[in-house]
Amino acid sequence: MDSALQTMIQNMPEKTGKSLEEWKKILKTKSFTKHSEGVKFLKTEYQVTHGFANTIVSLSKEETVSDTDLVSEQYKGKEDLISIYKGLISYVKTLGQDVTITPKKTSVSVIRKRQFILIKPATKTRIDLGFKLKDKPMTGRLEDSGPFGTMCTHRVKLADVEDIDLELKGWIKEAYEKSV
Repeated sequence: MDSALQTMIQNMPEKTGKSLEEWKKILKTKSFTKHSEGVKFLKTEYQVTHGFANTIVSLSKEETVSDTDLVSEQYKGKEDLISIYKGLISYVKTLGQDVTITPKKTSVSVIRKRQFILIKPATKTRIDLGFKLKDKPMTGRLEDSGPFGTMCTHRVKLADVEDIDLELKGWIKEAYEKSV
């Protein structure tokens, strides 16, 4: 946590009348579909300034949805793909201590200094693995990024854990090495 955020949390009781934990308890009793609704609620009902309201809502959300929950949600109804996902994660963890695995709602970003691969369960039978491999020619297997658009330069479709072979690991390692 950066020092500015830590200072904001420390000043919260004095500036807003409640600690972060107290605000989290209040927000747990409500269910907002949008971040902005939570911010508006705090500003309107409690006269919390925008900066504090935004921080409180953001930090409350972080706790409610864990990385494990996000990944579990992605693979609901696609449980046959979990072994492929776990195989990919297992391999990327061997690349270095500087790898960060960041689950999102529909995909998992794997980051060094920047994202170098993106793991997305595309269908019930396939994971799409997006790469950042600038200037790498396409092959039969290493396709154009497709639905990833500009987030990735290439894509490989994985339907089986056996698809995590030496060729694929080589592309993952190359993307990792280029992400400095």
